[in-house]
Amino acid sequence: MPTCTIVRRAAFAASHRYWLPDLSEEQNQSLFGACAQFPGHGHNYELFVSMTGAIDATGMVLNLSEVKHVIAREVVAPLNFSFLNQAWPEFQQRLPTTEHIAYAIWHRLIPFLPLTNIRLFENPELWADYQGVAMQAHLTLRTHFSAAHRLALPRLSQEENTAIYGKCARIHGHGHNYLLEVTIAGEMDERTGMVADLGAFEGALHSHVLEPLDHTFLNLDIPYFADVVPTAENIAVYIQGVLTEPIRAIGARLHCVKLVESPNNSCEVYGESELVLPEWRQQEAALA
Repeated sequence: MPTCTIVRRAAFAASHRYWLPDLSEEQNQSLFGACAQFPGHGHNYELFVSMTGAIDATGMVLNLSEVKHVIAREVVAPLNFSFLNQAWPEFQQRLPTTEHIAYAIWHRLIPFLPLTNIRLFENPELWADYQGVAMQAHLTLRTHFSAAHRLALPRLSQEENTAIYGKCARIHGHGHNYLLEVTIAGEMDERTGMVADLGAFEGALHSHVLEPLDHTFLNLDIPYFADVVPTAENIAVYIQGVLTEPIRAIGARLHCVKLVESPNNSCEVYGESELVLPEWRQQEAALA
């Protein structure tokens, strides 16, 4: 029988506090900032449970009504309107970060459902994925920046560039409000439950991407794009290149950069990369 992945959504509201009892108040504040404040803070969590299996004679992988009841019983009922630090024993041993909550939900549901992924949104700009591999998890930040660009190859005439890029080749360029999703991967810390310090992750993204790129004309303000056409694909590769080392420095690895140029166009690049000119540009430089 054909196999299929189905996804069931659920939601719960809960509060939590980042606080390690063996550390002083000053140390907790230094590590966790406002998240260490007493008595904690809350979120409207959104949960997506992915399950894979064969499509049976009823036309279903699983009866979604039964799936709904399992998730409600095992996850929503105990966590909704709870203080997470005290809701489950695992959150007393390791902080209820977004990634650790996803990990804990997986282990609560896996006896009942054929899970392939747990995605948990703490808010629309921050979410975690867990796929059942030891303590490995993914953490994603969504953000945005505004920039202008012109798509044109310097060696070609305006007519030739227009034939390739259409209106995007117009001399004075045009702009976008880019949406950016950066996903990092790593092993959750035994004490903090974090793949990486969230503040450090946000700081790396701000310092190396948002501050340099926001409100620029990419072709003129970013040296890399003097030689590289700033298509969405090339911008994503550039971001991948400038973030790889900073993400390593905070103890994680870069997993994915997704750039949404418009509601109709987006691209994704995966893994780590050094920032180098594309092969075609290297060949041009060698011939020059």
